[in-house]
Amino acid sequence: MSQHNAGRETTAGEQAISAAPEPLQRTSRAGRNLPAAIATGVVLLVPALLGIFFLVPLLIAVWVVLLCMGVWEVARALEARDVQPEHRLRLPKIPLYLGATVMPIAAYLGGVEALTLAMMLTGVAIMIGAALSRVPDPGRSVMASLFVACWVPFLISFAVLLLAAPQGDWRLVVVVLLVVSNDTFGYIAGVLFGKHPMAPKISPKKSWEGFAGSLTGAVVVGVLTSWLIFDEPLYIGALLAIAVVIAATAGDFSESMVKRELGIKDMSAVLPGHGGVMDRLDSLVFAMPTAFFVIVALTGETGGLPLGL
Repeated sequence: MSQHNAGRETTAGEQAISAAPEPLQRTSRAGRNLPAAIATGVVLLVPALLGIFFLVPLLIAVWVVLLCMGVWEVARALEARDVQPEHRLRLPKIPLYLGATVMPIAAYLGGVEALTLAMMLTGVAIMIGAALSRVPDPGRSVMASLFVACWVPFLISFAVLLLAAPQGDWRLVVVVLLVVSNDTFGYIAGVLFGKHPMAPKISPKKSWEGFAGSLTGAVVVGVLTSWLIFDEPLYIGALLAIAVVIAATAGDFSESMVKRELGIKDMSAVLPGHGGVMDRLDSLVFAMPTAFFVIVALTGETGGLPLGL
């Protein structure tokens, strides 16, 4: 999701299409349809904020829908990439959808222990589903399905665990704000100063200068929130910001690696102006569990240490 430099990679097909006359569209330098992107962002943001501060079940419902869409995107992309007709990869999707539904609910009702149990039960359901549906290659199917279950609903459901902390609503908002700061300041610094790619073979548009901008901007935001919202030592906000930026950048790279391996540009086109759900949630995949454990370590705020220790 973050962009440490301007522009998007274009495929040969997209270049051919761009040669044909098209209606004038208002797009950003990153190649997105800005009006559509803004409208989609507002549609998602309003119920999310209402859920965080006033009606948590609404937030959980939005989260479940997004996670199920993310599971569908990744599972579909993995199946489409497989070109072996005699051993074509097929994922048991019902257990994955059930897992994406149960995990955030379990995290909200029972904490980290319940989330871990939900992930384990999802793994068992995946193996049973693969056996009952008699998929062509059950070993690959089970491993791919476990990857999807862990990467999408399990890791992102750590966001729900933050709500159990004192001032959990604000904790969650601040972590999301840090991820947004990572994107925004990284993009600005990358556009103005980006010259040295971080990983040219994975994501050539992300630069070290953009990463430095992400760190600087997010640390400022983290320090301000520790001071103005939580009235806690300022180093907590700074360390949390650094950890979130590193984790969010790792999440960006991980999805870029998956998409390059699968030969796709976006996971889907279900979110107008944004691409796929996972194209927007990629930064949260590692950022949410990282933020959860950093907050546990620095403040002890989550109703107990992980796994009840």
